[in-house]
Amino acid sequence: MTARLSDVTAALDALYPPALAEPWDAVGLVCGDPAAPVSRVLFAVDPVQAVVQEALAGSYDLLVTHHPLYLRGTTSVAADDPKGRVVHALVRGGAGLFVAHTNADRARPGVSDALAALFDLQDTEPLEPVPEQLDKLVVFVPLDAVERVRDAVLAAGAGRLGSYDSCTWSTTGTGTFRPLPGASPAIGEVGAFEQVEEARLETVLPRRLRRTVVAAVLQAHPYQTPAYDVLPLADLPSGLGLGRVGQLPAPLALGDLVATAADVLPPTAWGVRGAGDPSRLVRRLAVCGGAGDSALGLAKASGADAFLTADLRHHSASEAPEGLALVDAAHWATEWPWLSSAAAALTRVVGVETSVSTTCTDPWTTASRSPQP
Repeated sequence: MTARLSDVTAALDALYPPALAEPWDAVGLVCGDPAAPVSRVLFAVDPVQAVVQEALAGSYDLLVTHHPLYLRGTTSVAADDPKGRVVHALVRGGAGLFVAHTNADRARPGVSDALAALFDLQDTEPLEPVPEQLDKLVVFVPLDAVERVRDAVLAAGAGRLGSYDSCTWSTTGTGTFRPLPGASPAIGEVGAFEQVEEARLETVLPRRLRRTVVAAVLQAHPYQTPAYDVLPLADLPSGLGLGRVGQLPAPLALGDLVATAADVLPPTAWGVRGAGDPSRLVRRLAVCGGAGDSALGLAKASGADAFLTADLRHHSASEAPEGLALVDAAHWATEWPWLSSAAAALTRVVGVETSVSTTCTDPWTTASRSPQP
C-alpha cells in the first residue's frame, strides 16, 4: 500500500504524540516532502550513515529512528559533516527521516513497554507517570449548525477517549437571548427577545489543545457570541510515562535475571552486567529503555527489587538506593526491541510495508572479560 508522507507522519504523531516529548527534544519530520508517496518504511535506533545506506539500498521511502539527528540545532547541513552527509544522502535518494524519541519513551505502548515484554512483566505501570489532563467543552448550538460545529471541534483534536475518536454527547433545550444595540445577531433582531431550540453539545479535549478547540468553535459557530464552557477535569492516570515496572511471572535470582537479559536482548560487546547479590530473588522488576539513571529513585519507590536500564555510571550505581539491584545493558540494545512494535503499529494504522534495520549501531564493537581474581 502507498500513502502520502503527511499521512504516515500523522499516524506516527498519533502513536507517539509530540506533546509527550521533553522540551529540549527534536522529534518529528527531519527531511522529506509531505506530499511524497511512501510505500516502504525502515525503523532503526540511530540515523547514522550505515543505516541510511541500508534504507536506500532497500528502496525505503522513509527512515524512522528513535534517536534524533539534530538535538542542538544547526546552521549548516554541509556534506562534509556526518549529520549533513545523512541529510544529503536521504534527499538524493528520495527518502525522508522521521524521529520519535522521548515521546516514544513515554507513549503506551512505547520503548519501555517493548523492553518489559521481553521479561513477560505483568500489570505494568509507568515509573514516572504522565497524568491525563483533559478539559470538557460544553457549547450551545442552534440545531441546524450542530453538525458543522461538531465537525470543527473534532477536526481540532477534541473527542478522543482511549482507542475511540469522534466522541461527543448532545441533548436539546431552549436558549433565550435579546440582542442589544450594536449586536449583529444571526437569529432575531436587535431589541427583540428570542427563544431558540438549541443543542447542548459536549466533548472532551486534551488541555494542551484548549486554545485550538475554542478557536474552532468560534470559527464554526453561527452566533456572534456563542455560549460555551471549558471545564478542567481532574487529572487521571493515563498509563503514559517514563519506564515501566511490573511483576515477573516467577521469581528469578539476580544472576539468572542478568543471564536472561543477555539472552533476550540483542547481542552487544557491552553485554549485560548486574550489581547486587547474584542470589537475591527478584520478583518485581523496573525497566527503562536507554539511559535511565535519573529514574533510580523512582524504581526504588515503585517497590522494584531490581532495575534494568542502560548507561549506568559508576557513582550512580555505587550510590543506588539501598535494596535495589541493578542490571545494566547497552543503550542501543535496550531501545532496539521497540522497533518491531513500532513498525507493526504503523502497518496496522496506515498499511504501508515496514521493516526493522538489521544494522547494529551500538558504538562498542569488542570487549574482553577481566581475569577472575
